[in-house]
Amino acid sequence: MPAVMWFRRDLRTRDNPALLQAAAEGEVLPLFVLDPRLWGPAGPSRRSYLTASLRSLGADVPLAVVHGDPVRRVVEAAREVGADRVHVAADYGPYGHARDLEVERALAEAGVELVRTGSPYAVAPGRVTNGSGEPYKVYTPFSKAWADHGWRAPVDAPTGVTWVSLEDTTDVPETALPAGLELPEAGEAAAHRRWADFLDVIADYADDRDKPAVDGTSRLSVHLKYGEVHPRTLLADLATLRSAGAATYRKELAWREFYADVLFARPDTARDYLKPDYGRMRYDDPADHLEAWQEGRTGFPIVDAGMRQLRGMGWVHNRVRMIVASFLVKDLHVEWQHGARHFLHWLVDGDLASNNHGWQWVAGSGTDAAPYFRVFNPTSQGRKFDPRGDYVRRWVPELADVADPHDPSADDRDRVGYPHPVVDHAEERREALDRWEEIR
Repeated sequence: MPAVMWFRRDLRTRDNPALLQAAAEGEVLPLFVLDPRLWGPAGPSRRSYLTASLRSLGADVPLAVVHGDPVRRVVEAAREVGADRVHVAADYGPYGHARDLEVERALAEAGVELVRTGSPYAVAPGRVTNGSGEPYKVYTPFSKAWADHGWRAPVDAPTGVTWVSLEDTTDVPETALPAGLELPEAGEAAAHRRWADFLDVIADYADDRDKPAVDGTSRLSVHLKYGEVHPRTLLADLATLRSAGAATYRKELAWREFYADVLFARPDTARDYLKPDYGRMRYDDPADHLEAWQEGRTGFPIVDAGMRQLRGMGWVHNRVRMIVASFLVKDLHVEWQHGARHFLHWLVDGDLASNNHGWQWVAGSGTDAAPYFRVFNPTSQGRKFDPRGDYVRRWVPELADVADPHDPSADDRDRVGYPHPVVDHAEERREALDRWEEIR
């Protein structure tokens, strides 16, 4: 009998165990459901990238795209082609996990089985636990247990597949990007090209990854987000390398899996505090400075450069993500959820677990062992990681010819029309620590 391959966060043909399993059973309907509950909240970056990725996958397989509630549309698709099994990669996100349970019940009532094979991770969330059988709460012991657990080798793409189709499908939506926003090329082939290019410079990754003016990171986060490449594929290549850069990059992949594991164990932390005490801290009205932060008009050059990069690329360098997040939470005293929402709206690689727990890490309310007293000084951070000011000058072009782009003089600010700082960092750092003392 035919089988349904329901694509979600696995928009690829290579190293896709669920697709391989479906193809082993006979004819395959490749299906994607445009879910209003996911499409609606997605910002312009993710909507545009998803549609481009679907078109890329559709060039390799005759993808049937339908729109609506997956609980209804997946059952209808299985019935139309006479399938008795629907294959998926397991989803461990709060919404995706609950949705799949509903779809599974509806399929069972129709006499169809939902088969989960693999996941978007090398090690599925919930698989690695401590000696008491509990989820890890700190990255370092998790990463060691994760590496000890290991993962399967990548699998090849299926060959000789007979595809089936639906009579009534939806065209992939046309999406328009706001002026000035440019996204990377989407698709499985683009992901593998990017990975191949990065392997040429990965030996320098440990040194270059914190330099926002250098193209020293993999930029694979968006491809991992949509499953255009699987982390297992990357880890297989990394296993053959012995450089410090390769070892550091593997640790970054472990961070992605750690945050997914934390969110699976505590789905409430997608919106609420992992450490509830931080919810009692005094925060300011976001109306005071949130818009200036969002638009890159705070008067702190490295912060403004990062926020403008977000609007220009749908992506921000990781070091700069930490700087701008620290500034919002600890200089402007705005709760982390406001920043996390803004990032998810614009980030092309917006991943709920990595984004929101990254924000909690900076806010001190997450998994970080060093709590709230870490307050990034945006000026010294800029000078340390962007010493020549190339990054700032690119994204804050008003400062291209000032003497010190990380701390321009008042005269230079007035001359080029760049704002004066909205706050005094030293004063706000003391205020942040005072507020922290109140909840200790």
